Amino acid sequence: MKLLQSLGCWLVHCRPNVFRRRSIAFRLILAVLAVELISAILSVALSFGFERHIHFHAMDVILHGRVDSILGAVQETGNGRDEIVLVKAVLQLPAHDVYEIFDGDGHLLARSTNWQGMPLDTPFPPQGPFLHRIINGSEYRILRFQGSRLIDGGKPSGGRIHQFTVFYGGRTEHVWEAIRASVELYATGNALLLLVTGPLIAWLLHRGLLPLRQLASLASGVSVDSWDFNPPASARDTPELAPLTLAIESVVQRLERSFLQQRAFVSDAAHELKTAVAVVKSSLQLLGLKPRTAEEYQAGLERCLSDSQRLEDLVIKMLTLARAESGSPSNGGAATSNLEGCLRQIIAELSTATELRSVQVNLAVAGSIGVPLAADDCSLLFTNLVLNAVQHSAPGSIVDIRVDTRASGAGLQVEIEDHGEGIDAAALPHVFDRFYRGDPSRTRNTGGTGLGLSICKAIVHRAGGSIAITSQAGLGTTVTVQLPLDVVEAIRE
Repeated sequence: MKLLQSLGCWLVHCRPNVFRRRSIAFRLILAVLAVELISAILSVALSFGFERHIHFHAMDVILHGRVDSILGAVQETGNGRDEIVLVKAVLQLPAHDVYEIFDGDGHLLARSTNWQGMPLDTPFPPQGPFLHRIINGSEYRILRFQGSRLIDGGKPSGGRIHQFTVFYGGRTEHVWEAIRASVELYATGNALLLLVTGPLIAWLLHRGLLPLRQLASLASGVSVDSWDFNPPASARDTPELAPLTLAIESVVQRLERSFLQQRAFVSDAAHELKTAVAVVKSSLQLLGLKPRTAEEYQAGLERCLSDSQRLEDLVIKMLTLARAESGSPSNGGAATSNLEGCLRQIIAELSTATELRSVQVNLAVAGSIGVPLAADDCSLLFTNLVLNAVQHSAPGSIVDIRVDTRASGAGLQVEIEDHGEGIDAAALPHVFDRFYRGDPSRTRNTGGTGLGLSICKAIVHRAGGSIAITSQAGLGTTVTVQLPLDVVEAIRE
């Protein structure tokens, strides 16, 4: 038991230090060997208890048989006084055994010569008529037997029943030796089993973890220059590794997509900024080619100022997109906005543009509803979407804005529908890409900066929602914005 307690203490208190910076295979091997060692110890302990019970039970049977031999050797003296004696001549008992016998009145009938005897009132354990005593330097197991026997039952009188108390003891040395031999056999077998299974377990675990090492090796080869990640079939087919394999594949694919998008963004941003700077530079160079009048310088400076304003707008949109994609709110902390008030204010601000294009904007909203967007983000999001709808609507047409909290299980839904020229089917999958313009000329007059819808998508995704565009060329376009139901319900006024 002390060994088991020490092992348990080691596993509880010392295991973190031993397992620190160790491989999974080492930890598993050590854990399995520890379990096997505990099992071996328990097996030896159980074998000890079992062998002790079996051998002492056999000894007890032998002691009972020798007590019966002693009782069988009790006879009457034949002197007519109804006395009984123990006839030792008929006994064949081991020389080292001890015994003594008392009659019903407590008188000693006989005792072995190698024992001083014990009192009749000696207390015995309640679980059985046996106790252990040291006699002549050796341990003895002593049986106390109390019973009766019919003496001379063949007489005409039928004989007489006598009561007896017999103490009989035998050495336990041979019993303990047999128990020790059996336990040593069990211990040796368990030790050999540990020696054989230890290396076998190490080999099996090493082989079993091969898919994991292959997976790690492939993952370590992924870099910005190489995104190839083809996990082995053993990793995909292993139930414990399949989720990890899918997770790594998904992460690598998202990283590759994000890296390519970032690279494209940097390239497009450099192109846009280079073009804007080149325009400003050419305007200044044109002014310096020859002396000009004050009016010409004034007109040239105004063109430079207009070009610089476009450059500033582009930089502001790039910063807005970076902020929206980073997840940092514009005014700090979580915020909500009144969607109805935001949309009505946007419609009022765009009234000039709608009048110039003869477009009517209709708003259908059921009361005041809060959205999980900061005021600036809400205004920027729906201003971009409504302005796009107005700019691409046919003169005299209608732009419908519908707000519904029951149209989708996802929660709040805002639809902005125009009846303009629509979007070409080939361009539709790319409308949210940065710097993408459906017009291949990429001019400022027809294409803008190509960041408006990218900013809208980033704002909606940061709020936990989704945005989608459906369109048919020549019929119009519908933009659908959805926000999570739990968020919407928590902030609804």
